[in-house]
Amino acid sequence: MTGYDVLAEVYEWLISDAKLPPAEFAASYDDVLNLLPSNAHVLDCSCGTGQLAVGLAGRGMRVVATDASEGMVRRTAELSEEFGASVRAIRANWEELPDHFQDDTFDMVFCVGNSLHHAEGATGRGAALESMSRLLRPGGRLVLTSRTWELVRARGSRLEIGDRLVRRNGRDAVVVYRWEIAPHWEEEHHIEIAIAQVDATGLVLVRSELLSCWPYRYEELEADLHRVGLQTELSTFDLEAENYMVVASKV
Repeated sequence: MTGYDVLAEVYEWLISDAKLPPAEFAASYDDVLNLLPSNAHVLDCSCGTGQLAVGLAGRGMRVVATDASEGMVRRTAELSEEFGASVRAIRANWEELPDHFQDDTFDMVFCVGNSLHHAEGATGRGAALESMSRLLRPGGRLVLTSRTWELVRARGSRLEIGDRLVRRNGRDAVVVYRWEIAPHWEEEHHIEIAIAQVDATGLVLVRSELLSCWPYRYEELEADLHRVGLQTELSTFDLEAENYMVVASKV
């Protein structure tokens, strides 16, 4: 599992304008949140800088936020304090989750933001999903989002430079992705993400991080979910779409 400690300081440049306010981020999952009681116990186990967790807490839910990056957890705690939200933020990777929580604890677990590909290969991905499944109560749901890796791999290694400036906190930046696509699916791939900030004097400050990832086909994800006792209720998978969402319930 790779960390985001450098990007944690500038992660808001990677969040879309529509999802930057916590309430709006949570609202993007209205369809699944409507299945929950208002005081549901929810885990966001790839919380990033906390927009979703804080948005869920704002709805009265009991929210725990975890991330493998210490920087992300710190920023989640800061955002929670800014909004007066009650969010318990813990640094933990997926495999460590059962060390912090009892089985059958949560009504819903979120693993969003295209995070699962950072689990190391099929073994790491299976272990991560097993941890998430254990923490769900029977009938509880996992909400997971993913890149469409079939599409990503078809495009090959490349450099993607944002075609517009993104403004956050009064500063503009260009977002750059550099993809290293390995020859075979099961091999380690890399994404380097760079945020090039432009200050008022025209100087450019670049923060970047090289991240490891292990892609997977959609049918592999479906099989992994089934193996850990989760049954797919909803899938938006489309080979032509950049991302998709899966909602799976614990049998």
